[in-house]
Amino acid sequence: MRFTKMHGLGNDYVYVNAFTERIAEPERLAKLVSDRHTGIGSDGLILICPSKVADARMEMYNAEGSRGEMCGNGIRCVAKYVVEHGLAAGPHLRIETDAGVKTLDCMIKNGVVQSVRVDMGKPVLDASSIPTTIVVERVIDYPITLGGTEYQVTCVSMGNPHAVVFTRDLHKVDLVDLGPRFEHSTFFPRRINAHFVRVDDRAHVTVRHWERGSGATRACGSGACAVCVAGALTGRTERRITASLPGGELDVEWGANDHVYMTGPAVEVFEGDWPG
Repeated sequence: MRFTKMHGLGNDYVYVNAFTERIAEPERLAKLVSDRHTGIGSDGLILICPSKVADARMEMYNAEGSRGEMCGNGIRCVAKYVVEHGLAAGPHLRIETDAGVKTLDCMIKNGVVQSVRVDMGKPVLDASSIPTTIVVERVIDYPITLGGTEYQVTCVSMGNPHAVVFTRDLHKVDLVDLGPRFEHSTFFPRRINAHFVRVDDRAHVTVRHWERGSGATRACGSGACAVCVAGALTGRTERRITASLPGGELDVEWGANDHVYMTGPAVEVFEGDWPG
């Protein structure tokens, strides 16, 4: 099986061109290739598939094999791949995902995609649709208790579920301990991506991520979008921000049309052959 290793701000995946490759057990393959000691090493597996309604379809699997609906960093890399490998011309693309068809604009220089702007669509704020078991219409700065500690959470779905917690002491967040508590809490029946945020000023935030099925990651594109929405909803930030993540920066805007736009890089690292 031919594969390509790519990343968006260090959020790395193994990409397989399913126009030519046939993958029988993607859940099992995701676990094998993602292992950073015995596999290729990644946050998961993304299949680039034919689509009847778009230029390509993205199928995303987390490192432990579960299927994900959407990946903001991943879809930018899909855009880069389909343009540079001749599957679509660009610069304007439509990519089908489990969270719907997303439109993308590629910034191309000398045939190389430098960065990608993604229309991530409208955020979902209805609590039951995110989903969460918290019985309110919208979960905005809502107090929940985990492990004996109270946290103020704001929940947003960007096609996949996110919980955002604002804190002044980001360096004190024990992500390895706290991330799983959020991910597997009964408040979140389909598990959750958890994001811990320090507001640096009204246009800049610093974020650390815990992604369901993958753990701590260097970046989460859909999570940065959720942070932008949460910051605006709670009055902490403007509707356009720069999010500083462990792997770099993303520009995010919650537009007047209610759509969230994310712009960031996509990098191809290497290609190879996986046995079997």
